Amino acid sequence: MVDPESSPEVVAPVLTIDLSAEDLTRLRAPGRPDPMWDTVLSLHLLQNRQSALAFDPWRRQVRARIVEAGLTTTVAALARLAPFASYFPDFLTPTPLPLAPWDGARPDGGGGPAGVEAAADRVASTPRARLARELAMTFRSGAPPWVRRIAAGEAEAMRWLAAALCRYHEVAVAPYAPVTRAALAADQEARDAALRRGGVQGLMGSFDPLLRRDGGRWTGWYPVSHSLPLRGRPLTVVPSVFCVLAPVVLADDSLDPVLVYPVDPAPGWVARGGDGADGAADDGAQVAHLIGPTRARVLEALDTSRTTTELARVLDLTPATASRHATVLREAGLVSSERQGNRVLHTRTLLGDALLAGRVG
Repeated sequence: MVDPESSPEVVAPVLTIDLSAEDLTRLRAPGRPDPMWDTVLSLHLLQNRQSALAFDPWRRQVRARIVEAGLTTTVAALARLAPFASYFPDFLTPTPLPLAPWDGARPDGGGGPAGVEAAADRVASTPRARLARELAMTFRSGAPPWVRRIAAGEAEAMRWLAAALCRYHEVAVAPYAPVTRAALAADQEARDAALRRGGVQGLMGSFDPLLRRDGGRWTGWYPVSHSLPLRGRPLTVVPSVFCVLAPVVLADDSLDPVLVYPVDPAPGWVARGGDGADGAADDGAQVAHLIGPTRARVLEALDTSRTTTELARVLDLTPATASRHATVLREAGLVSSERQGNRVLHTRTLLGDALLAGRVG
């Protein structure tokens, strides 16, 4: 990959959704969290260090629960089926039901056990041809035998998959349902207020800077360039606390279009959910209080090394602002910066890792 900083003509990857005025009137919202999207996106969070301030306490709690429940092998298998990569199978996230116009409905208990089981059953009912096609795209160098059994739609393998998804959801997502539903309710209220004040255009504007109106399109940063044509189909818009940094869409444009967008949990949210046993649950709020919220976001975003341009894009800052905050963090020993040609690469130091993990005393 060529860094945009070193080559001005290189265009950063972007998600583009064509939206006519008529499309805006067809936006749909389930009105509650979607159990399969939360399951898959939380699996991704266990495979990366994104949003460390908000999710490292959750990672510690969930990994402990996985071991305690004897699910280590099961979760490892699910992570292989849903890798944190540019592609993962769409069949794992069936279209949320029921679909309704965006009308201010409040999130309900749809993410509870019954909702999870029904969604897992829909995953297990995926047609064999689709299973084979999407798993072949996931395992391009060849699938292991247990994956081939799922790709063939074998009954026992599909029962295992449905049960595994439910068991993982039970330890990783369900314990936090009260606080995630509260975050979604607050987000829904803000979106509804924007809709009442400015109609569908106001609702669209409420998604800035994640997504911005550009003529008849919605555009935003995305890990890979992707265009989502609606072709007269309603767009289902799903909020998720486990979605971070950028919205997510299905890879297959022939499927009913779905857009999952991030909802930020409140600082210390893990302490108010789960078993409350993680003493480091308030680390995110403490770090933000110590170094300031924007610098805390910069430090968190450096879960992988990033250039100044990448930091600015991911955090919606100007390059000058991103550079200034990175400089302050470097002077504090929390970040190291290395010049490579005409770009600067920033990396979180071990001290920065320890601060985020609550190990600095």
